[in-house]
Amino acid sequence: MTSIADSFAHHPELRGKIKDPETSFFRDFVPERIFERHPELAWTRPYLNSDDTREQNRRSTLEGRTSGDLWVFAYGSLMWDPAFRFSEVRRARAPDHERRFILKDILGGRGSLHVPGLMAALDNGDGCDGLLFRIPEEIVDVETEILWRREFVAPGYIPSLITASIGNTDVCALTFVADHDAEHICGDITRDEQIAFLAGGRGILGTSIEYLENICSHFEILGIEDEECSSLLAEVRAFMRDDANSNGC
Repeated sequence: MTSIADSFAHHPELRGKIKDPETSFFRDFVPERIFERHPELAWTRPYLNSDDTREQNRRSTLEGRTSGDLWVFAYGSLMWDPAFRFSEVRRARAPDHERRFILKDILGGRGSLHVPGLMAALDNGDGCDGLLFRIPEEIVDVETEILWRREFVAPGYIPSLITASIGNTDVCALTFVADHDAEHICGDITRDEQIAFLAGGRGILGTSIEYLENICSHFEILGIEDEECSSLLAEVRAFMRDDANSNGC
């Protein structure tokens, strides 16, 4: 297996910008441990997928791919904290999808029931820049189990195999797309709601604005211009400044 030390050969600028999987919060993520540390979140239990549901989904999704290494397309927090081990990371684009800030978080990650947060989901669209991580074949089973525990903990995403491009080369990649049947996917969210949720959302993983800032930071490192993310961040910061000024009067 290619060592983790070699995984940044194509993008040395990302070295130190992606969390070591072995130290990630999500590496041994189990909801019951969270409830032990944060009993105030126990009310979220009914929203979570069962272990059986999660594992059945993982196996059925991966049955649709050929054997070999697995590419994973990251467009949100996986870009800086994948939690799974990988042998290669590449800048990539999903040409038939776009990143949309439509996942309303009330479950305690980056928002709460009374002050929701907001995160991204991958939806149909005209293109989405992100990162591709390669998981070596011999550890695909172990690493995807970790990935599913993190991304399929509650309804919101549909694990899917899509086409992603590294330059002129297309690959089949696993990613997590918006499930519009899920309660927390808000396809008709307004801009004002997006700004308010990003400005106010806070949970055990941090704030919603930090989530957006991390996306923009990675794009700056990679030389990617994403007008939607940068303009949204500017609007959220302006909203927070105005709110702070108004509270200070």
